[in-house]
Amino acid sequence: MSLLIAGSIATDHLMSFGGKFADSLVVEQLDKISLSFLVDDLEIRRGGVAANIGFGLGCLGLDPVLVGSAGEDFADYRSWLTRHGVDCTHVRISDTRHTARFVCTTDPTGAQIASFYPGAMSEARLIELGPIVARVGVPDYVLIGADDPDGMLRHTEECRQRGYKFIADPSQQLAFSDGELIRKLVDGATILFSNEYESHMIEQKTGWSAEEVLSRVGTQVTTLGKHGSRVMRAGQESILVPAATDVTAVEPTGVGDAFRAGFLAALDWGLDLERGAQVGSVLAAYVVETVGTQEYTFTPAEFVARVEASYGAAAAADVSQHLR
Repeated sequence: MSLLIAGSIATDHLMSFGGKFADSLVVEQLDKISLSFLVDDLEIRRGGVAANIGFGLGCLGLDPVLVGSAGEDFADYRSWLTRHGVDCTHVRISDTRHTARFVCTTDPTGAQIASFYPGAMSEARLIELGPIVARVGVPDYVLIGADDPDGMLRHTEECRQRGYKFIADPSQQLAFSDGELIRKLVDGATILFSNEYESHMIEQKTGWSAEEVLSRVGTQVTTLGKHGSRVMRAGQESILVPAATDVTAVEPTGVGDAFRAGFLAALDWGLDLERGAQVGSVLAAYVVETVGTQEYTFTPAEFVARVEASYGAAAAADVSQHLR
């Protein structure tokens, strides 16, 4: 059995400028703008939703298969993910484009100048799932996260045709997608992941009511920030799971990806939906307490202890049977 995690693979290049951008702007000359800033530092962080989710699954002892497109500059990143249990064998390497990249400079006021280069991510539409499944076996689930929209649609349609259970997680692509595309990405999903704002966006853009969305998916999982998460199935009582306790928030980037990784790990272990949300919340706590999406570490004993502190001894006992 396997988990296929399809979605973006990217790096973030983050710089800090000591002055204020506003001091360098001449309003009357904005049509001729040409600026250069001497920055104080550079941080390169690993990212991309599929890579983040894969990393989290690897940390929990699973062997997820990463499905995405990267450039020839992916070598160091590949090595990092492989060391953390992610199967990168099937990542498509572009002949002409670099790995997707977010480049951002921030000044002390919080103002930002940023660019996103999709690069090799645009070639995700060229990836077929069938040959991957032929090598790794029929997947328990195929998670289809934010990626090249045509690639997301291709993977979703292939899952329907081949009978693979798929998880819809369109997240960041919702803002740029029309209702027709979102309906195609969501309809028939075994699980639909979103945060609360995204769930309303799905309803608004598709024209479906909340009840209609739920009727078209097996399970709807909605993250609620500091209030935890909600798990819903048609005709059943909602499951509300509070966030993990004693969390010292530092930086929220990647928290949603970690939640998904924990949730999927619990399902792959054979645990129920409530346990899935609990494991997801604990893994998310590690991310929010660190800077960077893949910089957290823990031992199995530490993770189980944190599950027990947040959700009790029974939850800890269930999780401890599977962590290695």
